[in-house]
Amino acid sequence: QYTDEVNYDIRGRDIGGNFFLYLYRDVLIDLQEARRLINDDEFLDAQTKSAQLGVIGLMEVYTWHVLVDTYGDIPYSEALQGVDNLIPVYDNDENIYTDLFSRIDTALSNLSNGAANAFGDSDLIYGGDTSEWIKFGNSLKLRMALRIADYNSSEAQTLVTEAVTGGVFTSNSDNFSFPFEATPPNTNPIWTSLVQSGRNDFLVADTFVDLILPLNDPRASVFMADNKIPYSGAPYGVGSAYTDYTHIGDLWHTPDFESTLLSYDEVQFLLAEAVERGFISGDAETYYNAAITASIMYWGGSQTDATLYLAQPTVAYSTAGSSWKEVIGNQKYIALYGRGFEAWSSWRMLDYPNTFTRPPVSLEAVPRRYLYGNNDKDLNPDNYAAASSAMGGDLKSSRVFWDINGQGN
Repeated sequence: QYTDEVNYDIRGRDIGGNFFLYLYRDVLIDLQEARRLINDDEFLDAQTKSAQLGVIGLMEVYTWHVLVDTYGDIPYSEALQGVDNLIPVYDNDENIYTDLFSRIDTALSNLSNGAANAFGDSDLIYGGDTSEWIKFGNSLKLRMALRIADYNSSEAQTLVTEAVTGGVFTSNSDNFSFPFEATPPNTNPIWTSLVQSGRNDFLVADTFVDLILPLNDPRASVFMADNKIPYSGAPYGVGSAYTDYTHIGDLWHTPDFESTLLSYDEVQFLLAEAVERGFISGDAETYYNAAITASIMYWGGSQTDATLYLAQPTVAYSTAGSSWKEVIGNQKYIALYGRGFEAWSSWRMLDYPNTFTRPPVSLEAVPRRYLYGNNDKDLNPDNYAAASSAMGGDLKSSRVFWDINGQGN
């Protein structure tokens, strides 16, 4: 019903400012305070403290990398100082990434030298298991390393090698997934929008349906509801009647459905890409098949489902596209259903899927970045102006430093 955002109107409801606020105020400030409390706890033994600081460190890096990938230059070195500095500088995005890789290494070292159990049952993701957090840290390094592959290939290869050697995810049980509860207020926010709101505002767009429909994908019945068979995607960018098009799958109407932030199937796609770029040895097709199989099985399918799916010429690695970027990009995008940030980032990296059309109202291309908050130019004018100039303007078409080859639409 609301078509502002799907026409890339980021200013109208201050999308850039709100996302920025949530990650700084509601995530990074909390993690900073957690770090302070851990360091100040004189009764905490050294190994447990080390492991806990490692966990906090990886969570911080994850959040910072999302911010950089969303905006480009952001407040970093002078951020999170509260009233001591209300007008922080915006640091160069490439420099931030360089520092984040160092922070990953520090966190991994803290974990390796720390206790086997960091936070115990208070750890909602891995139950305190330090070894799982190490896998997560290496998998995060792998993702970020491949982000910079077009920008700095040699550095990316070094980082990819380090990540793989350190040990990345090896099965779906390693997924970095955040759990929710069945009753408010700790429910999945997608359920809040789809069910608790009592509103019927969301449909599956034709940009996704048209991609997945010809492939006989066993995940289609999970991703999409059966209110319309065959599936019918709503035209992207225009208002559509809720009863006329395919609804989002039933699983997303579940209050305690987990939210995955980094997954084993994503890691396998990244390893396939790393092989194609010559960063590691191995067989890209094997990693690609493992990625799709893991995704299908995560969503409730079977090994047989995956085997039949991969046997189709439209899916098989050797025949599904004209380049490895097309083959991996299309299937990775499907596997990332429901994970909009990473799907957008993958598209910026690989240029696939390339089937997007400009929404008919705005006729704008898919943004390469978010705009800074609507109030930034008034609250922090000099630093905002400097950052905007460095980015080539506070524009949706400006690019994060690693986004140098994407053609857009």
